[in-house]
Amino acid sequence: MRFGPAQVSLCGLVALVLCSPGFPAEHPGLLLTPEDVEFIRQYRQESPGFSRALEETRAELDDYFGTAPDVPAPVDPGGGYSHETHKKNGIAIHDAGMVYQLTGDETYARHAGRLLLAYADMYSALGNHPRSRSSNPGRLFWQNLNESVWLTYAIQGFDAIHDSLPPAERNEIVNRLLRPMADFLSEGSADTFDRIHNHGTWAVAAVGMTGYVLDDDDYVRKALHGLDGDGDSGFMRQIDLLFSPDGYYSEGPYYQRYAMMPFLLFARSIEANDPELDIFAYRDGILLKAIHACIDLSYAGLFFPLNDAIKDKGLDTVELRYGIAMAYALTGDSALASIAGLQNSQVLNGDGFRLARARDRGETLPFIHKSRLFRDGPEGKQGALAVLRAASTGNQQALLLKATSQGMGHGHFDKLGLLFYDNGREILTDYGAARFLNVEQKNGGRYLPENETWAKQTIAHNALVVDETSHFDGQLRVAEQHHPDMLFFDDAGGIEIASASMEGAYEGVSFQRTAALLSDFPTEHPLMIDVLEASGENPHQFDLPVHFNGQIVDTSHPLEPASSLHPLGEANGYQHLWLRASAEVPAGEKFAVTWLTGNRFYTYSVIARNDMQVFFTELGANDPQFNLRREQALVLRTRGESSGWFVSVVEPHGEYNGAEEYTLNSRGALDELRFVRETGADFLSLRTADGSQAILALSHDAGEAMTHEVELAGRPYRWNGNYALFQEAAPMSGVREECSADT
Repeated sequence: MRFGPAQVSLCGLVALVLCSPGFPAEHPGLLLTPEDVEFIRQYRQESPGFSRALEETRAELDDYFGTAPDVPAPVDPGGGYSHETHKKNGIAIHDAGMVYQLTGDETYARHAGRLLLAYADMYSALGNHPRSRSSNPGRLFWQNLNESVWLTYAIQGFDAIHDSLPPAERNEIVNRLLRPMADFLSEGSADTFDRIHNHGTWAVAAVGMTGYVLDDDDYVRKALHGLDGDGDSGFMRQIDLLFSPDGYYSEGPYYQRYAMMPFLLFARSIEANDPELDIFAYRDGILLKAIHACIDLSYAGLFFPLNDAIKDKGLDTVELRYGIAMAYALTGDSALASIAGLQNSQVLNGDGFRLARARDRGETLPFIHKSRLFRDGPEGKQGALAVLRAASTGNQQALLLKATSQGMGHGHFDKLGLLFYDNGREILTDYGAARFLNVEQKNGGRYLPENETWAKQTIAHNALVVDETSHFDGQLRVAEQHHPDMLFFDDAGGIEIASASMEGAYEGVSFQRTAALLSDFPTEHPLMIDVLEASGENPHQFDLPVHFNGQIVDTSHPLEPASSLHPLGEANGYQHLWLRASAEVPAGEKFAVTWLTGNRFYTYSVIARNDMQVFFTELGANDPQFNLRREQALVLRTRGESSGWFVSVVEPHGEYNGAEEYTLNSRGALDELRFVRETGADFLSLRTADGSQAILALSHDAGEAMTHEVELAGRPYRWNGNYALFQEAAPMSGVREECSADT
């Protein structure tokens, strides 16, 4: 033990209790302990899955070390040979240490030791990486983030083989590699180390874990409480500021997955060395909440692609393998064992063994995805992410209303954006990041220029655009000063619904969006409902992009093909959209388009307060390097009014079976879509061709305890709270006349 119990205030200041000098560190003593090793060796036969993973790793190491691994001079950026080789070597050091501990075969300790000695020969002579293009350079890698990641793996491998090394070799590795690297990542990279950001988290985890292995209290203190030791930075402060009370990470699920790894690695190391800190109970168990949040922020095994996200990342990533194994070992939650069934590998430590053994014993329960509201900000007061899931279909549908804060430098300018999933697929899509990760030919594997000119711009998302400019004019510092306000969220059943408002994205313009999944209606599948209202002081152009995934089947209005191929606009992302066709739709008249995604049809129906133009667009203009995917979108446009609204519904229906050559219900059941604004409430009417009707009432004065009574078309409607759903037999009066009187 190095540190006694820490009393942490709300502002994150920690009273550090230093103990008298303790005994030398026991090895291994991070994520794998001697007790774990004994337990695994004794009961390994009870988990064929874990044994298989161990033998597969052993075979991979035999192949890897069949020839002496290369330790090249650091010359390449991300994706280049030296970069990738050093990454592989760091993991090989870790894996060889684990296999040595779990099998007792000293061959693997010698493999890891020789590789560590080769890095010791190289590292102390290195200067900053020659290809660094950032203010946070590394030595082995082009940025010190990768250096921190490397050390978190290598220090675990060193810890595992520590006692097998001759003292002279051990001292060589410590004094010429581990200490110089820890010093470089801490005092030598102070701006990164003390930064409240995922780069800082990786740095403090690497240095703190090194401190535990080297029995160096100074490294551990700096990692926990910052270089100055005042608690304004460091690991504890990062836990305070980077997670909301619900476990949501400010940069979104993709970066939550990545940033969570150092949190978990260091926390498990703290638990092993300073159990009195009770780190997994800190902030009401925030780290365990973060693991569960990652699971809840996924669909069909992939993370929701918010902000700078690579879209093929999901629950089968190394970070979630560690996280789910850790959470299971700490809680015994059998539903986590079922999530592990989506993963293709096991973690070779005590947590991984306990999870694998539970799966092999059949000790699993289904993980039920439910509608959830994830508040944003350290105190949960900077907006929220609403995840709606249709109750009647489990994980069949998911609808996101993104009402979160900016998400730091990786955030996109898309307040109140929507994503919609159904039938295992994205239906209303988000582009994610413009990046070919670690593909050297594509800007060295870094973010592409189009990440700024397209992916971060508002038009790249299903979010309101005013006057062809992005939210906050695309200025990060301005965006970080504003956030949406959640108005209400309800998952009572029959309808899952959330509503939020935004002010400050545009000067003099505010907007509100209500999103819902309606299962209590006689359609084949639940309906997605979207009510977007904007109000300004002067006339504006309002654009609503609708990025969809599928092949167009039908439209309600004739389309006018573009006479020539030209971009939709000149800047703010519009310059990347080819205009392919357009349609004119009078105010209040329903426009509908049907597309086919997979084996299911989707009809998108929309009405607008004002005359509407519908543009059919395709991504790819002004993209000479072909950096962007060829995707499609509708852009709904009204102009010349100070206020406006778009009300839309997505109806999934029917089936297309190409193999058996049959089609069912290629036309949706929704016949009429009407929207009326009365004093005190908005009314949305949905009517099928057979006369079934539902009316969704949305209160203007939000509040769960408020009673509302509104007369519409001579009929009184009374309800309590933010909204109400009425099942009706008689139709609502015509929307054309009503919407023309809307003010």
